[in-house]
Amino acid sequence: PSPRSFQPNGASEEALRCEIKELKQKDLALDQEIAQLLSEGYSLEELDKHISLLHEYNEIKDAGQMLLGKLAVIRGVTTKQLYPEYDLELSD
Repeated sequence: PSPRSFQPNGASEEALRCEIKELKQKDLALDQEIAQLLSEGYSLEELDKHISLLHEYNEIKDAGQMLLGKLAVIRGVTTKQLYPEYDLELSD
């Protein structure tokens, strides 16, 4: 059970109403963003491919960050100190 299930009913119901309202707003914003991209000539297939590539990029980046972190621990330095050694920018 979630922590919300232990709240009094009134508080739990109000929290759920707020969460539903926020999700509906996010859903509307995403629908508007998709409509904008479609109006700019993008296809749903292109958007799906782009999202898939972004997920893959993020997974690879996370793995690289994990490896840098482990190397930093082994060397007794911060991850930030390793960036110049591997020609990385802090924004990478």
